[in-house]
Amino acid sequence: MSTSALVLFSGGQDSTTCLAWALARFDRVETVGFDYGQRHRAELEARPGLLAALRKLPNGDRLGDDHLLPLDTLKAIGGSALTDDMAIDMGADGLPTSFVPGRNLMFLTAAAALGYRREIADLVGGMCETDYSGYPDCRADTIQAMVSALSLGLARDIRIHTPLMWLDKAATWALAEELGGAELVKVIMADTVTCYEGNRTYAHDWGLGCGACPACELRAAGYVKYRTR
Repeated sequence: MSTSALVLFSGGQDSTTCLAWALARFDRVETVGFDYGQRHRAELEARPGLLAALRKLPNGDRLGDDHLLPLDTLKAIGGSALTDDMAIDMGADGLPTSFVPGRNLMFLTAAAALGYRREIADLVGGMCETDYSGYPDCRADTIQAMVSALSLGLARDIRIHTPLMWLDKAATWALAEELGGAELVKVIMADTVTCYEGNRTYAHDWGLGCGACPACELRAAGYVKYRTR
């Protein structure tokens, strides 16, 4: 196996930071996005421009093929504020209505299968237990269980790297600056989409977004802490 990685790349702040992290550590990096019928499709639309911008930054020559896989089963299952027209609130089960059951499990399984065909055993994802909004499929224990299951099911060692697992949003901003300097921070602010509404109309100090959804609030608070650290 060559020193290659496959990054789960949505077009948001976290996955862009993870992509820069992978580009600094692997000789060749490919990316994969997932179309699961998400309401915030602006993320998918932002991906090509982001990849073009990252190719111009340090280690950009290591960036290889991009892939987009359909996972509309999640839309068909429905029941989430990220796939259906419903409010983002706390559900009766104690989880936010923005939780998409099994999403990261399906993402990792599809990415591992793609990696198998591409001869890539290292996967990189932006899962984070510090700022994970209560999503159980973002926990470190879940990721480790997936490492075991995928390695057994594919009969090869699969490695899942989660560089943001123990970072808060301020530390994620700082990591981006460490990896790519002011230019990478500028790209993240100008081109990434984290907003659950997919809003790219309103510009803030921390980037584009509605400014009111949980994802925007988390990103904004992290940026303020990062700038005042």
